Amino acid sequence: MVTHTREVPQGARTYIHCEDLFKIHKTQELEVVALRGLDLKVERGEMMAIVGASGSGKSTLLNILAGLDTPSAGKIFVGDRDLLTTTEEELVRYRRSEVGFVWQQTGRNLIPYLTAQQNVEVPMILEGDTRAQAKRRAEHLLEIVGLIDKRRHRPEQLSGGEQQRVAIAVALANDPPLLLADEPTGELDSATADEVFSVFRDLNERTGVTVVIVTHDRAITRRVDRVVAMRDGRTSSEIVRHVSFARGEGEVVEEFAVVDRSGRLQIPREMVEELGIGDRARLSLGEDHVEVRPERPREREAPRWRRR
Repeated sequence: MVTHTREVPQGARTYIHCEDLFKIHKTQELEVVALRGLDLKVERGEMMAIVGASGSGKSTLLNILAGLDTPSAGKIFVGDRDLLTTTEEELVRYRRSEVGFVWQQTGRNLIPYLTAQQNVEVPMILEGDTRAQAKRRAEHLLEIVGLIDKRRHRPEQLSGGEQQRVAIAVALANDPPLLLADEPTGELDSATADEVFSVFRDLNERTGVTVVIVTHDRAITRRVDRVVAMRDGRTSSEIVRHVSFARGEGEVVEEFAVVDRSGRLQIPREMVEELGIGDRARLSLGEDHVEVRPERPREREAPRWRRR
């Protein structure tokens, strides 16, 4: 995870709370465990990212947060809403007014035969706003994302980055407190990606919307408040970034292993390989630390009672 030292308003509290979360995908012949007891907390108004390799469970988690999928077990709260017990009817309301979603594929975000402004207006009209109300807010959002001059352009007349900026405006049309994005810059070049991330940051700072971005890109650490790394269906590490003025160090980046409620942590794979740690490791408690060492060769021998 990555953490800025941005001041948190008094009274801020956990907005997303996942505890021992499981998701099992079942077919007739196979069960795939996508989430394996995941723990995660996200503060209200935070802008954070989730990174991990394909199959780590990050997109599954995002789909559950979006109300597009349901967990198999555990606890998951967004605000005061329990997504584990929410009915399908309540999930529809949740998806319409409490969460905005930006897909990687620009074609999934926008209706191709509508203009940029009309695309932003549609969610509001479906929620009962008048056309005049929808028009005013659509123009306001398009101005924030820097596309008010292209409000009459259809998606095919916009670049990929412009389409994603319109998609962000669409996701925020009904003023949801949570904005989710699944690889929103995956089809963009680095310069255009920076522009899109700048829009996310600007909206986060202007409106206080909580932003969660899923990505493969580890460079996201310099663009968000916090980065959570996932591996094998669990959170595995955090990257914390802070600024130290005391000794003139400037920006300092540190990486930590995540310890869950049961005391489990994931040792980075490269460390496991470097130390030759197998199925077991030796732990010893120091004055202010825990040492992890591979078992010695003689310890791998079978016990005497099994050598007969």
